[in-house]
Amino acid sequence: MARTEDPRTAPSIRWGIIGAGGIASQFAHSVREFTRAQLVAVGSRNKDRAERFATAHGIPTTHVGYRDLVEDKQVDAVYVATPHSEHREHALLAIRAGKHVLVEKSFTRNAAEAREVFDAAREAGVFVMEAMWTRFLPHVAALHQVIDSGEIGDIVNIRADHGQFFAFDPASRLYDPALAGGALLDLGVYPVAWAHDFLGVPSQVHAFGQLTSTGVDGQVSMVLEYGEGTQATLSTTLWSKTPTTSSISGTEGYIRVAGPFYAPTSFRLARRDGREWTFDQPAQRGLQYEAAEVARRIADGDTESPRMSWQGTLDVMTTMDEIRRQVGVAYPGEPTA
Repeated sequence: MARTEDPRTAPSIRWGIIGAGGIASQFAHSVREFTRAQLVAVGSRNKDRAERFATAHGIPTTHVGYRDLVEDKQVDAVYVATPHSEHREHALLAIRAGKHVLVEKSFTRNAAEAREVFDAAREAGVFVMEAMWTRFLPHVAALHQVIDSGEIGDIVNIRADHGQFFAFDPASRLYDPALAGGALLDLGVYPVAWAHDFLGVPSQVHAFGQLTSTGVDGQVSMVLEYGEGTQATLSTTLWSKTPTTSSISGTEGYIRVAGPFYAPTSFRLARRDGREWTFDQPAQRGLQYEAAEVARRIADGDTESPRMSWQGTLDVMTTMDEIRRQVGVAYPGEPTA
């Protein structure tokens, strides 16, 4: 089975990071340990936080605020790792400064904001991608190879869950509607994007959810339909650490993907004829694969990645818009067209 290309073989680029939280720290660790890229600058609204982050990750330059970071001439590409509510603003800031951009998922609050970002990137001629790291992992490449070869026949059902336990705190970004909180945009994007990756755009979306007292989604169950005979059954929650596994079932067999399915992991294939085998290709961390994709695409002069295309992000955002509409979650001030 073909192996995913080593991230260390990607060209070196110089990263600037907007935001100094947990996911930014994971990204910085992955880039430093497993790619040839450089981390040259970090920006935060809090000076002390920026300096602590820079010290922890060996970053030479700190900026208070984000405008100075995107205008820093030593920065080639900007990684946006702020809350969902800020993604549009910070991506546009970087694009207008002529920088390539990697934006954490969910890409924006909704499809309308995503279109605005992509329109700006198209006009500026810069590379932009949603940081859906799962798309670039070794086990996902192997899954596509196995499924495309017909090993499990035609897909009948994909099941995936992503739940984590977060104690209720109305000031937390996960529970604050002003910060685009809720389970779906933070956690549920993984199973939704997973279904899109293997099945494409659903013909129908059915969603049922429970809201928190702050008005964001605390738990959502989803069924995506793909014509006759194919469904994806998905769930997400802020209230429980779930198995975070997935199964892909077809007419000739099924695949069980170990949890967490969205991170480097293994899978087990079992066919109707009794043959079984396991894929297990260890990989540390994982965010280095998306960082390497950005570096390769920029070096090739591309503005988007075929594995996480602009249309692919818009499709996922559109599905999540419909899920939120059915569940009854709207964020303050978000556009609706």
